[in-house]
Amino acid sequence: MCVLHQTSIGFSRSRYYTGSTQQVRLDIFYRKEAEMNKAIRIAQTGGPEVMQLMDVAIGTPGAGEVCIQHKACGLNFIDVYHRTGLYKQLLPTGLGVEGAGIVEAVGPDVHHVKVGDRVAYAGGPPGAYAQRRIMPASVLVKLPDSISFDVAAAVMLQGLTVQYLFCRTYKIQSGQTILFHAAAGGVGLLACQWAKALGVTMIGTVGSAAKAALAKANGCAHVINYNEENFVERVEEITAGRGVSVVYDSIGKDTFFGSLDCLSPLGTMVSFGNASGPVPDFNLSELASRGSLFITRPSMMHYTAVRSDLEQMAAELFAMIETKKLIVHINQRYALADVGKAHRELEARKTTGCSILIPDAS
Repeated sequence: MCVLHQTSIGFSRSRYYTGSTQQVRLDIFYRKEAEMNKAIRIAQTGGPEVMQLMDVAIGTPGAGEVCIQHKACGLNFIDVYHRTGLYKQLLPTGLGVEGAGIVEAVGPDVHHVKVGDRVAYAGGPPGAYAQRRIMPASVLVKLPDSISFDVAAAVMLQGLTVQYLFCRTYKIQSGQTILFHAAAGGVGLLACQWAKALGVTMIGTVGSAAKAALAKANGCAHVINYNEENFVERVEEITAGRGVSVVYDSIGKDTFFGSLDCLSPLGTMVSFGNASGPVPDFNLSELASRGSLFITRPSMMHYTAVRSDLEQMAAELFAMIETKKLIVHINQRYALADVGKAHRELEARKTTGCSILIPDAS
């Protein structure tokens, strides 16, 4: 059970989670607590202004749950989708699906983590933008001592994303050439390094000369500045007209049809984000006319639904970090109170690499 008392606006809301079924009870009454847990909440969808830093009291973990003290929280574009309502959430709600910290308390039927363990997670119900939270223990993985909380919070969602994109959704192999949009973002920079480690030639798109240099420095073989060049024409030139085996596209509306045009016959389009807006409607015959293409829209929750799969994916990610095949670039750090600024910069594509929130920063 998680009981939230949002006292900064004079009322409390009690939220109960039981297994896969979410039951919500809203009890409104006046309270006067003093110092309490800080967390970000939204009562409506909209711009960054809807996010409110509130005093929140949490109860004790129920069956299958833990209380985690966050040392760092991840900042990801999916948080924007939750805030704007593109991805629907029951309101009021927290934000953030990634964090790292220490287990403070465990409920009944929790066996794989204990009080004091260093843990990290990506996924589960939103609510990571907080000093502490109660959450399902099933999404937690133990964090090796060699990996810091900041790195874990920055890399869990984005690193696991690259792992399933490259190793499960479409398994890339040495010698292949691929196209990856937003190559200087958090996922993109990890993808640059991971592709290079696998012997894959990665073509990446970026929006500025500075981002082009960053992607190149992280192992991207060919970088295209889409504000200066037509990425479809450049891919055709780079591949001598053959196209690429797979396109990884997190941009959506602005790049969708161009991405299809970059594929070789029987190629695969992996659409895993909507940074510019949802993918436009299209006729399936478009896939046939371009060479019997394949298309998929993966979601990490399906790749991590089985605990053994989650542990295997996390172990591979941690090994890539420990062996220095992946260097995690945390280029932006924000205090919890500055979450509005963080979202504005993320949406304006002013960030590079990974961004994190520090819950206890002043």
